[in-house]
Amino acid sequence: MRLKDVAEMLEGNVVYGLEQIEKEVEFAFASDLMSDVLTLQKDNVILLTGLANVQALRTAEMSDISCIVFVRNKKVNEDMLKLGKESGIVLIECPCSMFKASGVLFNNGLKPIF
Repeated sequence: MRLKDVAEMLEGNVVYGLEQIEKEVEFAFASDLMSDVLTLQKDNVILLTGLANVQALRTAEMSDISCIVFVRNKKVNEDMLKLGKESGIVLIECPCSMFKASGVLFNNGLKPIF
């Protein structure tokens, strides 16, 4: 699934990374606990989280996650945007809950890690 498809399905706003919007992803992981994210050992993963701070981006960078979807109308702030640009992580804001976002993506073919 392309990141473009993810953003459209979730009625999301791509805050950063339009040049990477055609990138393919295969898996999604939903968590607000960054310690859980650090245990991931898969490629082509997007992260769904309500944790809207630089810790989420630093964790994604360490875990080789190329896209973060911020759920529950969480907004990307200036520090997050700066770090997203530096690390090349696509940042998407979406209005729906983590549960709904996970369900929509799963029903459209994105695979869970576990």
